[in-house]
Amino acid sequence: MRKSDWNDIDNRRITVNSGAASSYDIVYSDSFGSLYAELEKAAGDRGIWKKALIVTDSNVAPFYLEAVTEALSGREIAVSSVVLPAGEENKTLDTVRLIYHALIGGKFDRRSLIVALGGGVVGDMAGFAAATYMRGIDYIQVPTTLLAQADSSIGGKTGVDLDGYKNMVGAFLMPRLVYINLSTLDTLPGREFACGFAEVMKHGLIRDSAFYVWLIDNLYEIGDREIPVLYTMLKNSCLIKKSVVESDPLEKGERMLLNFGHTIGHAIEKYKNFTMSHGECVALGCIAAAYISWKKDILSMEEYYEIRDMFVPFGLPISVEDVDPDEITALTRSDKKARDGALNFVLLRSVGDAYIDTGVTDEEIAAAVKEILYVEDGE
Repeated sequence: MRKSDWNDIDNRRITVNSGAASSYDIVYSDSFGSLYAELEKAAGDRGIWKKALIVTDSNVAPFYLEAVTEALSGREIAVSSVVLPAGEENKTLDTVRLIYHALIGGKFDRRSLIVALGGGVVGDMAGFAAATYMRGIDYIQVPTTLLAQADSSIGGKTGVDLDGYKNMVGAFLMPRLVYINLSTLDTLPGREFACGFAEVMKHGLIRDSAFYVWLIDNLYEIGDREIPVLYTMLKNSCLIKKSVVESDPLEKGERMLLNFGHTIGHAIEKYKNFTMSHGECVALGCIAAAYISWKKDILSMEEYYEIRDMFVPFGLPISVEDVDPDEITALTRSDKKARDGALNFVLLRSVGDAYIDTGVTDEEIAAAVKEILYVEDGE
């Protein structure tokens, strides 16, 4: 794990090199004050974009739309916005049509820019619109949730759900910039903060045992949302994702490790009709995957129980009510990561050492779901 010094202003950035044409910076700040200057850097010799459409949602707009509009307005960029209905249930092609209509109505062309202002749902839809409008225009990510800042804004995955199946329609398009204003986490509800932490914990579990230990050691400071501590946490989390994305930008192999916890997690999310948050379901999926790893005699029993129990102090569930293990198992088989009927299932050899296993059986998945199934005492 690398040390991160918040006071070193000149070092508050990471460059992601996913190919010469798609390299971009992740920039950390505590305001939107330097957003325009960072846009100019991202534009480079080709010059600043002439039009920008801010895509946000009904939860985020009251807090940050005006501030971001002011940060970009009054200069060379003509700024407009579209406010989408908030919520995973609205992450659909019908909602993306609202973005298309705003782009067409505003006469946006291929030298225009989309600004994704919000959490993972906004980022996925805005990025998908950018990837498909006129066969591709530029976009940047301005994530305002912990989940988006730690994970979904990085790596160029975009998409929407289709008939309840997560991210079934999508495209890869790398952003031109990821601008992280850490102060936006101040307005994030506790449940949403915990949701994002599931992805942070995931990064430690798959790649960096020292980071995982640091998270546990700094539990209270993270909970208090101290900006220097959040910066250290996010920068290390993003460095882990950067290393995986750079080695496999289009998810042909190693990048699948980032799906740890997501196969069963997505199935629970769909089964629950999105009444549980994505992070809550990922936490449950991580526990289930760790359980399978233990039962395959790959992960030790002690590590399994430690992994399970360490989600609790961060406000994440370790059990779920009212799910059918067989139906959850069936839903995993429709996961988009399946290949020729076999799942690319991410398991753990130990904390910080994940691998892809194509031999996980339906019986093992069902047993793992039963392990996390909440049962009243005496039943």
